[in-house]
Amino acid sequence: MTPSLEDAVYLDHHATTPVDERVAEDMTPYLTENFGNPASDDHLYGAKAKEGVEQAREQISEVLNCRKEEIIFTSGATESDNLAIKGVADCAERKNKGSHIITGETEHEAVLEACEALEERGFDVTYLPVNENGLIDPNDVEETIQDDTLLISIMAVNNEIGTIAPLKEIGEIAKDNEVFLHTDAVQAVSYIPIDVEEMGIDLMSISAHKIYGPKGIGALYVRRRNPKVKLEPLIHGGGHERGWRSGTLNVPSIVGLGKAVQLADQEMEERRQYAGELTSYMWDRFDSELDDVVLNGHPKKRIPNNLNVSFLGVENKALVQNLQPDIAVSAGSACTTGKVEASHVLQALGGDEERWHSAVRFGIGKDNTREEIEYATDQVIQSVSRLRKLQIS
Repeated sequence: MTPSLEDAVYLDHHATTPVDERVAEDMTPYLTENFGNPASDDHLYGAKAKEGVEQAREQISEVLNCRKEEIIFTSGATESDNLAIKGVADCAERKNKGSHIITGETEHEAVLEACEALEERGFDVTYLPVNENGLIDPNDVEETIQDDTLLISIMAVNNEIGTIAPLKEIGEIAKDNEVFLHTDAVQAVSYIPIDVEEMGIDLMSISAHKIYGPKGIGALYVRRRNPKVKLEPLIHGGGHERGWRSGTLNVPSIVGLGKAVQLADQEMEERRQYAGELTSYMWDRFDSELDDVVLNGHPKKRIPNNLNVSFLGVENKALVQNLQPDIAVSAGSACTTGKVEASHVLQALGGDEERWHSAVRFGIGKDNTREEIEYATDQVIQSVSRLRKLQIS
């Protein structure tokens, strides 16, 4: 008998989220009657499609405190990260204006592998360490800046351990040294107010499917004044998105992204408080009812819906499988869970292999109920106890 998704408890909201009904409702007309190509805006069909695209651009720019012309639509955060890093690097290389990039050891693979690809071309990349809680020291950033540093790329919130980076401090350092700052803010949009002006952000990647929007759509904010960021495009073609990202726009998904960002901003405080209550409940019970549990990430400077816990003595893959099919959690990032080696994020925190290989990530969503969290917590505690007894025997 195939397990029913309706009966399962989904706690992997850092990997992806369900599409909010209000988002789907706004998208639907652009899947049916408003099907035009926004580039063909000399007739009604194209004009209606373009209207939807520009409305989404406006919704996002209002939340980020930027101009709508500074928003580029992409296929997702991976493309946005690559466009930001390679686009700035390619432009600098063409103009012979720097070849040094600063990033962190715990960044998303899209950032790390983009930097590694640039290293193969001769760029110099510094990978900054983090402390035991996953925080980068802004002083390390400042001390690492060189005369030829062109870009700093630090994620706003870590996708595995939920630690919040000191972006504003890093932004001030970047500005003082006339270096561009890029941030992957995929996990931040629902839980942290992002003001690109106040925080000194020059480029920022976001994704719809992490904030109750559709998959396959994202955006990149690119500062166009004080200072103006210049990019080389990754995709060439018809010159869409002001020449930065060619290709026919995915109108329904763009509309969905705009609505998802707007809702995330409007409901931020409610989502923060609710998720924090549920996460605290889970952690308090793990900590009081189980021995040898370790919270990974900063105890306070973290997004409220993230809980990354090492259950020492229990292999994380075994625990995740033991919870199936009733509870969906993750043994790490959705981008790395197929790998055998331990998470690069957890390794960067220090500790030992037992801690790395016993870590499980819980991502609580806005639609999880208290009853679901109580049930899931019961099941995790029982499974950990059972697996530990099996190992002893």
